[in-house]
Amino acid sequence: MAKNKQAGKVLNFVVWLTGVLVSLSVGFAMIDGTLTLPFWLGGNLGVPMIVGWVVVITTLVSALLAVIEK
Repeated sequence: MAKNKQAGKVLNFVVWLTGVLVSLSVGFAMIDGTLTLPFWLGGNLGVPMIVGWVVVITTLVSALLAVIEK
């Protein structure tokens, strides 16, 4: 039973880390202009850069809080 619990913790960490890396990748791609939003969501107005910064900042804050909590 202890082995399954340890494997579950490792899997949870891998899933969490993957989510953080994907969020940061998407955020930085929006900041750089590689990834944009459709025009009807403000894709031509600079909105993707703002959204990208929001994604990066909230991801970093949530990761920091998760590390502090542990």
